[in-house]
Amino acid sequence: MTLSFNPRNGQSTAAHPQTGPDEVAGLVAMATLASGAVAATAPAVRASWLGAIAHGLQTRADELVALADQETALGAPRLAAELAGAARSLRFYGSVAAEGSYLGATIDHATHPDSGVPAKPDLRRVRVPLGPVAVFGASNFPFAFGVLGHDTASALASGSPVVVKAHPAHPRLSARLAEIAMRALAGVGAPAGALQIVHGFDAGTRLVTDPGIRAVGFTGSQAGGLALWRLAATRQEVIPVYAEMGTVNTVVVTPAAAAQRPQEIAAGFVGSFTLGMGQYCTKPGLLLVPAGSGLAEAVARALEAASPEGWMLTEAIAHSCTAGIGRLEDAGAKVIAQVTAAQHGWAAGPVLLQADAASLTAGSALLEECFGPVAIVAEYDGDQALSAALSALPGSLAAAVHGGTGDTALPRLVADLSRRCGRVVVNGWPTGVAVGWAQQHGGPWPATSSPAHTSVGAAALDRFTRPVAYQDAPDGALPPALREANPWRLSRRVDGILTS
Repeated sequence: MTLSFNPRNGQSTAAHPQTGPDEVAGLVAMATLASGAVAATAPAVRASWLGAIAHGLQTRADELVALADQETALGAPRLAAELAGAARSLRFYGSVAAEGSYLGATIDHATHPDSGVPAKPDLRRVRVPLGPVAVFGASNFPFAFGVLGHDTASALASGSPVVVKAHPAHPRLSARLAEIAMRALAGVGAPAGALQIVHGFDAGTRLVTDPGIRAVGFTGSQAGGLALWRLAATRQEVIPVYAEMGTVNTVVVTPAAAAQRPQEIAAGFVGSFTLGMGQYCTKPGLLLVPAGSGLAEAVARALEAASPEGWMLTEAIAHSCTAGIGRLEDAGAKVIAQVTAAQHGWAAGPVLLQADAASLTAGSALLEECFGPVAIVAEYDGDQALSAALSALPGSLAAAVHGGTGDTALPRLVADLSRRCGRVVVNGWPTGVAVGWAQQHGGPWPATSSPAHTSVGAAALDRFTRPVAYQDAPDGALPPALREANPWRLSRRVDGILTS
């Protein structure tokens, strides 16, 4: 039996029976059986499935927010906003599927010698769904990256069934979300097996190694993501693991910005790195500021003035955060501000440390993520010192740069940071990931296991499809997206010309 914990007091209640090996195999078999029908369903119809799930979420919002708050202590306002965002995301991914460009449907008709060019066969290319996807959601976003989060929504939109592993940080919520979604899917005629859920650590391992699973979507820690990545690599048939793991996200402040708006930057940094008790994969963990600017002291004062308080999601995360602060101190960082934590449950006290930019070298513990309300301010002395620090940064999901009016350093810093992250923010903060067509929520290793992909935004569907070309195939043997009549009414590229 899995247990559900309340972070505010550490008390537990029984949540859900663990899924046995035979049951895991049976659920994957159901997903495999459904995969053909799910893939063959018109994208516009799959959009209606996602809309039905979104409606189910919203009609039970009060119940779900209360349950999520019991298991995460993230607070009802934050969770209500997240649930509303998850519903919008489900509908968004449905609209991406219905629009159809993710399929990349391309047709090159056959040519004959008498046309004045060499003869070529009829070639047609389209992206096809991979098949059943295993999804491992995150502890810190129970709606946005949980059972019905971005991975599940984009996989279903792409035409791939999903088997979700319930997260141990919110097992009761996970079970309820799956129940609501499966009921909604059944109500609109989706194939049985389009969405399933398993519970327990062993069930997750069996899920990844089951031959029926064709890909894995993961959001969480680096240790967890790498464990799944290695496990998938030991299969007889290796499958892709799209792991979003997060690392230290850096913010650079130029001398001009430090001189023009120091208090604004200090307050913004504190608000960003303590948001949700620092339990964001996009939390800015490192602030690079000019030496002598006084920004380190300004950030310390801003933290003490704000005095944010809250709880960590799990006992293990709380212990890991404390241990991480110790490692940063051992590596040479010094605590310059600290907020006292509550004395009950898994409370956290935000901590600000200071280090010299010269100590930011490849492999240093100062460049390792400390998940929680912890950040480092490092002073750099001149452009050369800043460039050296930037060259040592590991790959990250996001980075930010704050420049001043007419700042000539801005273009160079944007270019430098873009080589080390998936998203560059100018004069803002990386926390908060907008869902849209242009979003990129990924980054170079070790932030993700697949830097070419994103787990948020329209391109998230690409992870769960692969391209196939058909040569001289009769029309009736082609996928609907490639047939001459274009039954799905898609935009396609035909003989080099994009057609609506």
